[in-house]
Amino acid sequence: MMAKHKSLFGYGGTNKAIAKLSQSLNIVWDIYDDSFKQKSKDEWGNNLLPSSEFDPNKSSLEIITPGIPPHNELVKKAKNPQSDYDFFYDAMPKSIWISGTNGKSTTTKMIGALLNAPTGANIGTPIASMDFSSEFFVLESSSFSLHYTKKAYPMIYVLLPISSDHLSWHGGYDEYKNAKLSPLLRMQNPCIAIIPSEFINEEIVKNAKCKCVFYENSLDLAKKFEINTQKINFNEPFLLDGVLALAVEKIIKNTLSYELLNQITLAPHTQEEHIIDGILWVDDSKGTNEQSTISAYKRYKDKRILGILGGDLKGVNALKLIKELSTYNAKFYLIGSSKDMMESICKELGCDYVRCDDLKHAVKLMKDEPKDCVRLLSPACSSLDEFANYKQRGELFIKYAKKN
Repeated sequence: MMAKHKSLFGYGGTNKAIAKLSQSLNIVWDIYDDSFKQKSKDEWGNNLLPSSEFDPNKSSLEIITPGIPPHNELVKKAKNPQSDYDFFYDAMPKSIWISGTNGKSTTTKMIGALLNAPTGANIGTPIASMDFSSEFFVLESSSFSLHYTKKAYPMIYVLLPISSDHLSWHGGYDEYKNAKLSPLLRMQNPCIAIIPSEFINEEIVKNAKCKCVFYENSLDLAKKFEINTQKINFNEPFLLDGVLALAVEKIIKNTLSYELLNQITLAPHTQEEHIIDGILWVDDSKGTNEQSTISAYKRYKDKRILGILGGDLKGVNALKLIKELSTYNAKFYLIGSSKDMMESICKELGCDYVRCDDLKHAVKLMKDEPKDCVRLLSPACSSLDEFANYKQRGELFIKYAKKN
C-alpha cells in the first residue's frame, strides 16, 4: 500500500513555520496554495503544489492555515483537517487562550507580561516557532483557528465580548459565535473559562464541564477577583483587558502585579494618538469591526469627530454601526469597497458625510476642518481591499496627516 502524505493548506506565516520544522519532525510536507502554478520545492525540501493537485485519498493529515475559509474547495475535499493547535497540542506546555472580537492582542500581551510567558498564534509568533520548554503558552486565538481546532483546549480560556465579525468567512453570526465558544466543548475540570454573561444560557456553555466565571463588565469582573481598578492606569476599553490579565495572574500565581501591568504599552494602531500641528489625529486602524469602532467613538464622545469609515466589511451590514455612530457629533469620510453601501445608509439616516476617492483624499479634506475636531481613523472594516494590512493603512494615515 502506498504511504499517505501529510499536507499543509496555505503557505502563510503559520504553515511556513511548520514547514521550516520538516527535518526535525521527520516529515516532508505536501504544501498546497493557490499561488503555486507549478510543482517546486521550498528551501527545506517540502513539495510546493498547485491546489488542483490535492488528492484527499493520498493525504493522512491536512493542517489548514487559519485564513482559508471552510467553503474553500481545497478545504471541502479534506478528510483529515486540523489546526496547528491540534498538531502541536501533545507537545505544548499548558496554555492560556484569549479570544473575542476586540482586545485579543492587548489582553494577550498583558497576560504574557504578567506571567513572563511567550505569546503568539494569531498575531506574532506562530505556535511552531514558540519555545516548547516554556511553562505556559499565551495564545491569541482567532475564530478561524478555533473553527479548525477539534482536539486541543486551554487550561484557561479568556473570552472578551464579541460582536458581528468575519461573517462572510463563517457563514453567519451563529457560526462565528459557536467558534468562539467551541473550546468549552473540550475543556474539563480544573480548566477555567472567563466569559461574558450574555452567553450564560448558550447550550455549549450550559453543558461545559469546566468552571465558568461570568462577567458583565470590567467592574463586575474586578469585584469577583478582588481587583482594585483604581490601581490600573488604563481607561476603557483597555481597562477590561487589564482586569482580565490580572484575573488570569491571580488564578495561576495568586498575585496582582499592578505596577507591571501599568508599564505595558498598547499595541500600535490601537487608538494611538498623534498631535500634529496642534491637531489630534487618532490611528485606530486596528478597529476593523463594529464594536471596536464604537469603542473608539465613545472615547471622544465629548468632541466633534471626523471619522474615516470603510474598507472590506467582511459580510457585515453597516446599518447598525452607522446608526450607533450617528448619535455622536460626527462627520463621516467614506473610503474603500464598502463606501457605496455606507453612502446609501448615511443618506437614509441623514448623516453628515463625504464620499472620498481614497484614504489620502479623506485626510486632505479633514485638514480643512476646525482644529479642535478629532481626526479618527477607525474604519470598522478590514484593510485588504486597498492595503496590505491594517498596519500599512494606519502608517499611511499618519504620513498623510504630517504632509503639508
